[in-house]
Amino acid sequence: MRIALFSALLLGLVGCGSSHHEATAQAQSENRRSSSMTGSTHAANDQGRCDANQPGRESSEYDTSGDDIPDVRKVFLSVGEGRDAHLILVCREADLNGDGTKDVVRYYNDEGRPMREEADRNFDGTMDEITIFENGRIVRQEMDTNGNGRVDMKVFWQDNHPERTERDMAGRSTATHWQPDRWEYFENGRMVRMGTDLDGDGNVDRWDRDQEYQDQLQAEQDRAEAAAEADAGVDGGAGDGTSG
Repeated sequence: MRIALFSALLLGLVGCGSSHHEATAQAQSENRRSSSMTGSTHAANDQGRCDANQPGRESSEYDTSGDDIPDVRKVFLSVGEGRDAHLILVCREADLNGDGTKDVVRYYNDEGRPMREEADRNFDGTMDEITIFENGRIVRQEMDTNGNGRVDMKVFWQDNHPERTERDMAGRSTATHWQPDRWEYFENGRMVRMGTDLDGDGNVDRWDRDQEYQDQLQAEQDRAEAAAEADAGVDGGAGDGTSG
C-alpha cells in the first residue's frame, strides 16, 4: 500500500508544469478521488492513442468516476539515470462520458508542456477537434462542426483569448487547401466584425459590424478626448494667472 501511494504521488508530481507545492497538492487530491489501475485489461479496445509500448515508456490508468473502471490513462517517459532518473508525462487520454472509449488525448513535449490535443466532442467515435499549443498556450483550434470528417472551422488564439475565427461555410476546402469564406474578429471576448466571401474568390464581399460595440468605443474615445481638453484648459488657465 505504501509503495502504491508513493508511485501515485510521483506520477502526480511529474507532468505538472507548476511549482513543487502545487504538483504535490494535485497528486494528493488525485490519490483521494482516484484508484491506480496500472495493468488493467478492461476496455482493451478503447481507441486509446497513447503509445506505451515504445522503449522507456510506462503507463498508469485511473478511475476518476468511482465506478471501478479506468477512464484516464497517462503515459510517462523515463529519462536520466541514477539519482537523476525521473518520469515525464508524454501523453494523457480520458473517457469523458464513461462509454469505454477514449474521447480526448493530449500529447506533451519533453518538458511536459502540452503540444497537441485531439478530442471527440460529440462522442461519435471520431476526433472532431484539434488544439495546437505553443509554449504551453493555445494558439489554434481546428474543428469539424458538421461531422463530415473535414475541418470547416479554425479558431486562432492570442494571449489565451480567441482573436479570430475562420469558417468554410461552403465546404470548398480540401485536405491540402484551406479556403475559408467567413472571418470573425473578437475583442474582449466579443465578436466585433465579420467578413463574408460570397462568391468564393477568397476576398471579403460584405462586412458586418457590431454597431453597438462601435458606438461604445466612440463614446469612450469622445469622453477621453473631452477629459484631455479639460485638463489642458485647466493647465493653461493656471499658467495665465501666474504670468506677468
